[in-house]
Amino acid sequence: MPEAVSGDAVTPLPPLAAQAECLIGLGVPELAGISAAELRAFAEGAEVGDGGVLLAVHPDRAPASALASLLRREGKPGFVVVDMPDVDQFVPHHAELPDAPLYLVTGLDRGDHMANWSPDEALPALTKEDRTPLVLTEGIHWLLQQPEVLERNHCFMTIASRLRKANGALDARTPAIWISNGTGRDGRERRDAPKVGWCWWNNRHTWLGFGSATGRRP
Repeated sequence: MPEAVSGDAVTPLPPLAAQAECLIGLGVPELAGISAAELRAFAEGAEVGDGGVLLAVHPDRAPASALASLLRREGKPGFVVVDMPDVDQFVPHHAELPDAPLYLVTGLDRGDHMANWSPDEALPALTKEDRTPLVLTEGIHWLLQQPEVLERNHCFMTIASRLRKANGALDARTPAIWISNGTGRDGRERRDAPKVGWCWWNNRHTWLGFGSATGRRP
């Protein structure tokens, strides 16, 4: 495996009540078919313990295609790359999500120390550390609450979202979230915007870590 790179992002998450209000302000309850009152009640009743906890909406309720446009960086909205029209068909793989519309994600880590690793190399390493890779919507939820986590040269993949093809094989594309340079089909107007794209399963990128967590609970 490549040499590890140090310098993971460690930023305190807002309290769950504040996270709920953020999602309400963005219109996420309407996307998910839940009420603002239900979201507030979940945040108020959750036992978070020590450390930061992320409030997430199940991707079956709020898909990545809808959440991505809510991201903001330097005043520019997030977007999904044009060659990923099937983004919502990427489903949890090597990750068990609670069977509930709302759930909590604990122990978030951007995975900078795995920069320049391939997903194929990172997955067993995360498993050995008793960590679970993030699904794409969890990565988006994290950035909705903490946009500053996405930095140039310190972005991350969400390798627990995979697409299974009609023949049963896994699609080699792997979702990731990074910052657009405004080149190619992105368009110059999208320079510096948050970007949901993909990378090949066996490729390495010096600027991409691997988003992960210690666990999930309803």
